[in-house]
This record gives sequence, structure tokens and C-alpha cells, in this order.
Amino acid sequence: MVIAGLLGLVIGSFLNVVAHRVPRGESIVRPGSRCPACGVDIRPADNIPVVSWLLLRGRCRSCEEAIPVKYPAVELATGVLFAAAAVRFGLALALPAYLVLFAALVAITVTDLELRLIPKRIVWPAYSMGAPLLVAAALVDGEPRRILDAAAGSAAAFAVLFVIHLISPRGMGFGDVRLAALLGLYLGWLGPAHVGLGVFVGFVAGGMAGIVALALGRSRRSALPFAPFLAFGTLVAVLAGQPILRWYLAFGA
Repeated sequence: MVIAGLLGLVIGSFLNVVAHRVPRGESIVRPGSRCPACGVDIRPADNIPVVSWLLLRGRCRSCEEAIPVKYPAVELATGVLFAAAAVRFGLALALPAYLVLFAALVAITVTDLELRLIPKRIVWPAYSMGAPLLVAAALVDGEPRRILDAAAGSAAAFAVLFVIHLISPRGMGFGDVRLAALLGLYLGWLGPAHVGLGVFVGFVAGGMAGIVALALGRSRRSALPFAPFLAFGTLVAVLAGQPILRWYLAFGA
């Protein structure tokens, strides 16, 4: 858990670069990390996740411009999620696949909140890296049916949101539909019920947030981005899906 958490902090620092550069079509490799205000390269000693931001009191060493709190927040969130994934999966081969998923969810949440955009350059790598890992994990665990469940989950989640997209394309963008297929893949690997739980929690959370936004006076036209709620529902289903589903079945019985 500790190792995964520390890895998450480092990956979170990289995700800040991904979330900033990918939507703008920039390279995530070159140039190195720079201050977004003055463009000066950030020293390695000033690029330690969370710690450097605290030591610098949230300001650039060169220009003293405030560094947005979102940067350490992304790093900390990724570290916490990676640690939680380690607790959930232990040393199972599925763990790397879900670390890929969690990293993608963090980056997508940031881009959708800031730009109302779900970059394909984040979604597709999460597919291409995660799918082989899930297949390998299923075969090593002697549960090849998980591969079919993952494929079915991806298709089912895609179909549900695609229908909503056809009915209301302004309310449900195709980026959300594409993302749902990715999330359905990972949730389906855990079991068909996890797909339904993740999508359901995402819609409930999005609906509640919409009600709050309207109560605060926001216009219906200023729709909230939906990807963060899909991400939230997925995290709930992955990390707590088993006890929730057991409780539901026991309650229903």
C-alpha cells in the first residue's frame, strides 16, 4: 500500500503534465516541467510531489506567481487512489490494470472539469494498456470468463450511454459514451453487476449535483461535465462494489 501510494504521488505529478498538455496537442515528454506563468524550467528539487508545493508555499521560485492548488491535489488524489487499489487487489496481477484505470480517471476528470473535454489520447492508451493486463490476469487466475464479462461490460455501458447520446446529444457528448465503454471494460472484469452499480452511482451522483447546481441558481444550459461522475461511480464500484452488492442482495432477500 505504501509503495503504491508513493508511486501514485509520482504518477500524479505526471498526470498534471498530461492534463495540461494533451488537450493542447503538446508533447508530454519535451520540454520538461515548467512554470505555467513564467515558463522557467522547474528544478528537480522543486518538483517533489506535494512536498515542494508546501515548501514553496504554493508559489514559483522564479516569478513568485501562485501555483494552483490543483497540482498538489491531483498528486495527492492519485496517491490515495493507488494506495486504495493496493488494498483492494493486493499483489494480484489485476492491480497494474486498475492503476492504469485510476490514473486515466484522474487525468480525464481534470480535463473535463477545466475544458469540458475527454481526450482520446488519454482514453485509448488506457484501453491499450489495460486490456492486455486484464486478459493476462484472467488467464493467470484461471478465470477466462472474466474476459467475456469485460467485453460484455464494455459493450453494455457503451450501448446505454449511446442511446442517451442519440436522444440528447447536447446533454450526453460522445466523449462520455467512449469513456463509458472503457469503464465498462474494467467493471465488467469484476462482474456484470459492477457495471450496473458503477453506471447507476454515476448517474445518481450527477443528478444530485445537477439539483444542487439548479438550487444555487445555475442555468440549465450550463450543464455539468459528466465524466467526473462516471469516474466517481466507477471508483465506488471498483473499491467498494463487493460489500455494496452483498448488502443489496442480502437486503433484497
